[in-house]
Amino acid sequence: MTIWTELAGLDFCVTTVDAAGIPTRALRAGSGAEAVIFLHGTSGHLEAFARNIAVHAERYDCHAIDMLGHGYTGKPDYPYEIPRYVDHLLAYMDAVGLERAHLVGESLGGWVAAHLASEHPDRVLSLQLLAAGGTVANPVVMDRIKTSTLRAVTTDDIDLTRSRLHLLMHDPANATEELVETRHRIYHRPDFVANIGNLLTLQSMETRQRNLLRPDRLAKITAPTLVVWGHENPFGDVPEARQMAADIPGARLELFEECGHWPQHEQAVRYNALSLEFLERASAAVSSH
Repeated sequence: MTIWTELAGLDFCVTTVDAAGIPTRALRAGSGAEAVIFLHGTSGHLEAFARNIAVHAERYDCHAIDMLGHGYTGKPDYPYEIPRYVDHLLAYMDAVGLERAHLVGESLGGWVAAHLASEHPDRVLSLQLLAAGGTVANPVVMDRIKTSTLRAVTTDDIDLTRSRLHLLMHDPANATEELVETRHRIYHRPDFVANIGNLLTLQSMETRQRNLLRPDRLAKITAPTLVVWGHENPFGDVPEARQMAADIPGARLELFEECGHWPQHEQAVRYNALSLEFLERASAAVSSH
């Protein structure tokens, strides 16, 4: 199954949006009164949600974006700490006329979405945190992310990009060759290579510590929240997910067996059904207030 066949039959566009001066690549599909924004992880890109867009677009106005400094989005020369990502996401929402949206964030995307929800509750309809980062600073995991990414970006060997994607998956078959080639092409764009230090700044202990989602911040989140985690997540164990869900008032936790760091991709059928049911409940809860 390829990205193209996942999207076959769907009316969608891939466009560049000016988000406060930062050209931002976005895949847009669907329609509806409510928007869903999909946010990928560190060194990722919008194709991380190729298996999710079509079914969500049947009911929602879907936006999957390349985040600040990632994919084909602009790469301003400064370290990418969480408030920078939040500002960029808000600028994107403003640029496309979204007052509020459901946020779906995987890994780094979840970190950004949760931070935004804690600071700007009026902009968030609901929150999905998929193997979200940002609640702990584990030097082993941080080094794994930094080392594997740097090797894949600074060495023109597609096997290193393949290995970086395999690291995310419980079943390596989910890292399709098309996905590997898509990421390899992004990794070796001159602007991406030149910017890799800014992109990996959160893997520095000092920087990470001042950006962490601490319990007092998570306690400020008022949006309906769903936490999804894989039992074989290489970047965080299940107790991390349980604590994250416990720290967010009313959050719901769903654990996936035989799943690594990309639950929305590795178990797309299960995730899509869960997400749509959660979104429907969240929308009903918002409309009743």
